[in-house]
Amino acid sequence: MTGGSLPGEAGYVDRSTSYLVGLRPQDALATPLRRMLDILRSRHGGAVDVALSEAAVDLERPLAELPAEVRSPRASEPDPSWVKRSNMVGINVRTVGDYGGVVKYAMTLPAALDSIHLLPIWEPGVVSSLYGMSGFNLNTEFFSDELYEIAPHLDSTERQLRAVSNLVHVMGKTIGLDVIPHTDRYSEPALGNPDLFEWMRVVDRQVVDHSDSLVEEVERVVFAWLSSEGSAVGGLEVPAGPSDLFDLDEATRLRLLFGDKGDLFGRIARRKELLGRLKDLGLEPVPATMGVPFRGVAVDPDPAAVVIDESGLEWPDYVIEKPESFSRVFSPLARYKLYENRDNNANWEIDFSRPRHHTFEYVWRNYGRTRHIGNFDFMRGDMSHVQMRPDGVPNDVDEFYDILGSVKLHIQRTHGAPWFGYFAETFLPARDTFGYGEEMDHLEASWADATLGDLQSNVVGDGEFLRLFRRYLDDLATRRTAPAFTVMTADKDDPRFDEFYRAGNEARMFTALFVTDMPSYIALGFEIRDVHLEPVENERYTKPFVFKESGDSNVYPSKARFGSEFVWGENDELFDTLTGLRQLAEQILPAIATARTRWLIPPDATTLRGTAVWTQEGEPRYVFAVNYDLERASGYFGVPGLESAAELHGEYSTTGDVAQEDRVLRHNGFFHRLENLAPGEARVYRVVG
Repeated sequence: MTGGSLPGEAGYVDRSTSYLVGLRPQDALATPLRRMLDILRSRHGGAVDVALSEAAVDLERPLAELPAEVRSPRASEPDPSWVKRSNMVGINVRTVGDYGGVVKYAMTLPAALDSIHLLPIWEPGVVSSLYGMSGFNLNTEFFSDELYEIAPHLDSTERQLRAVSNLVHVMGKTIGLDVIPHTDRYSEPALGNPDLFEWMRVVDRQVVDHSDSLVEEVERVVFAWLSSEGSAVGGLEVPAGPSDLFDLDEATRLRLLFGDKGDLFGRIARRKELLGRLKDLGLEPVPATMGVPFRGVAVDPDPAAVVIDESGLEWPDYVIEKPESFSRVFSPLARYKLYENRDNNANWEIDFSRPRHHTFEYVWRNYGRTRHIGNFDFMRGDMSHVQMRPDGVPNDVDEFYDILGSVKLHIQRTHGAPWFGYFAETFLPARDTFGYGEEMDHLEASWADATLGDLQSNVVGDGEFLRLFRRYLDDLATRRTAPAFTVMTADKDDPRFDEFYRAGNEARMFTALFVTDMPSYIALGFEIRDVHLEPVENERYTKPFVFKESGDSNVYPSKARFGSEFVWGENDELFDTLTGLRQLAEQILPAIATARTRWLIPPDATTLRGTAVWTQEGEPRYVFAVNYDLERASGYFGVPGLESAAELHGEYSTTGDVAQEDRVLRHNGFFHRLENLAPGEARVYRVVG
């Protein structure tokens, strides 16, 4: 779609709409970036050129000195409480191709979807997993040739990221980064800073040693390898001994070991050689774990649970020695060693009273640098549910309680950004499931402003969906961390979740938009996602784009793709309905966006009814009604709690017109009688009188 006006262009330019109404995401991405930027200029004028200017992408310049046009739209906020009402959209840059694609896709998002979360943006490690970062260099696969052609000074991935963030700010939206408490097990940080991680020795598929003192041997092996192979960069001399090597600043040490930043393939080759030397000696970083009891790692005894790579190296899976129901080992990943261990780690016990300040400071420094490059407004904390203290949240909570919360506090304090927020990845399960104790207690103690939750992993209207929704509303009213109404996540869209999105998608989006004091999260592509009655090829799911697994690989065949590009849905019926919802939100949200929700009929935790109705505290303007039951019509029911003089005028239904008998609801002396909601139907009533 390259000729003539784009759908929604006229309304976008004259500011009657906040986005390109009716432009499908795949058509936006097919439009030249230069054309999209011209449309953006027609609306925002010179701010677009300011965003792309050399001054605005000067990475040596303090963010506080950037032009006002590209500063965070939340920069005047005294705290990050705005996150508790934000409607986020998750974007995996691989699905839109590059950073230019982020700009194009953002122009299809209405003002109500006010925050963009970028999935990890660093160089990836094993199977090119975004969450298995190989280091803190930005992923050059996201470099946009179109951006470079438009502005030749945008000649690095870092400057392009800043430019895109600037443009997102010009659009009035916030943008956030992923903060990850782990790396690829053989990442540059792990091999170049062995002391920041735990190590173990594996011999004949047995973990024979996991003592703290192993790190000293690892450092000696790294130095010996460097001495035999020589410096990766000409002119840099190899230090005299291991202590001299690890006393160097990290940037110099990584250049010595692996090479210059621009030599990606050379750095990968050197890293593979070094990890091969370590594996020959049985030395491996301890893999990351999830779910209690966390500690006590062993090689998976299943002979099939092993992969032989192209270099002939054996990569077994790992398991927890004494697992519980949700225990899991992420074999390709390693967590930072944030605390000292007890008794030389003889029994896998952590001494939480002894935080390793230099590890925390390493994580703070690197994520702070990325935050500066990207001019980011918030962070999404990966694996926020990990709480490893058997006694739960302690009586005395300090800044070293949790690595993710400490990153937020560090950025707020040292970057002069009190508005910088933290959106946590958790599932809010029963206590002692993914961590010890109650997850909400942990989130509050770690300064999380909002959290993902798990509504997306349930069929709309079933018992678990209703129970969770009601529980989240109770937590929303009583806790500091706000649970989100999550529609779909950017890294969980795969065949396992197909059954959750075969119906009820309109009700999901309706709720996310119109429960105005609850945050929400939605993944790119939901608005046009096809209904999959049977699993389809991986290119049609966003989850496989977290990886870059080819179809002929035997490492993770279930995640393999045979094509390089994401295949967008063609569900025009859903797209049209959700476009109508977005247009409705454009009309009515400005009047109620800051209002508190008053539930007239809250979601039924007993699951005996599927209906829910809400309005606004104070002076109600609109009433929203949903039948979350996807199989049965509601039949008549009373809507209590409204003034008897008020009439409710039906203005919208996700099924089309409001039924004749329900177009005007009047008080019968006890309540307003609503005759029927169809399965999955959502309606808006305007309060009159």
